[in-house]
Amino acid sequence: MLVGVPKEIKNHEYRVGLTPPSVRELTSRGIEVVVQQGAGEQIGLSDDQYTAAGATLAGSARDVFGRADMIVKVKEPQPQECAMLREGQILYTYLHLAPDPEQTAALVKSGAVCIAYETITGPGGGLPLLAPMSEVAGRMAIQAGAAHLEKSRGGMGLLLGGVPGVAAGHVVIIGAGVVGTNALQMAVGTGARVTVLDKNVDRLRQLDLVYGNRISTLYSNAHAIEEAVLDADLAIGGVLVPGAAAPKLVTRDMISRMKKGAVVVDVAIDQGGCFETSHPTTHADPTFVVDGVIHYCVANMPGAVARTSTFALNNATIGHAVALATKGWRRALLEDVHLRNGLNVCQGKVTYQAVARDLGYDYVPAESLLG
Repeated sequence: MLVGVPKEIKNHEYRVGLTPPSVRELTSRGIEVVVQQGAGEQIGLSDDQYTAAGATLAGSARDVFGRADMIVKVKEPQPQECAMLREGQILYTYLHLAPDPEQTAALVKSGAVCIAYETITGPGGGLPLLAPMSEVAGRMAIQAGAAHLEKSRGGMGLLLGGVPGVAAGHVVIIGAGVVGTNALQMAVGTGARVTVLDKNVDRLRQLDLVYGNRISTLYSNAHAIEEAVLDADLAIGGVLVPGAAAPKLVTRDMISRMKKGAVVVDVAIDQGGCFETSHPTTHADPTFVVDGVIHYCVANMPGAVARTSTFALNNATIGHAVALATKGWRRALLEDVHLRNGLNVCQGKVTYQAVARDLGYDYVPAESLLG
């Protein structure tokens, strides 16, 4: 099998699908790898490092897509990339299809075998290929929120941790999963007043055991979310329904009654966002204002710390990449139910139930296509 790594083209996206050490994991097993020239140069990964690891170089994305049996990326394919996919070609990357009908339609039309990092499960539960980027995004959410609370960025002019004699800011975190937990760690470190909401009471108990009276925990329901958000200086949305569109937990009415100059950071924006007023933004133009509330909704937050993110992501993705490249997609998916859970679109069929439900496609179980 020939594995191809194109350069990412999403706005301010500098991550790369495979690092040179990951290329070596493949080439040492006799797998050919072709990497687009300059794919990793923005994060200090030179073409020479890739060739030293055994890869060959291609001058354009079209060359990579045209030659490769499997494409390894980071972000969802953009329209011009979808157009280069072909029937039976494997696409292994983040997809986030539920809130993206255009991409889903393009992948269905391509006939490619599309495996999404974010729905691959782990033996101990959870989503191990999503987790490292959720860790990064959760930590970045506090940095981004704190920066946009500054008056020069349009915020209310508030220092999250306060100073002696002046109250600290109030950070509200909706969702106590990987994003929420990492946001919590950062928020507590600033000295902010922190409230965490989640429907999993056992998870709230665990956080209470660790942080005690440094945080407040609330069972998540509409009333609790409303009360917390209206008192928030910074609200973080970190909810996730695997593979499905995020629920709209903060309504437009709530946003209209928040403090003017408050900030919301919607980390769930890849799955459509959990604030009703959210829409995706980019690192080049990261915020917009609704009713005096600053919205930070960058859809590829970890791309801002691309070197850290690339290596963290490769640690999680390379094992399945090796399995797909050495066994072929049918055998690899048949032998590993967790990898099989990553199959979202295959040969013109939607094979992930939440995506089919949210976008109105017929659901075709992955097992029926493996033969």
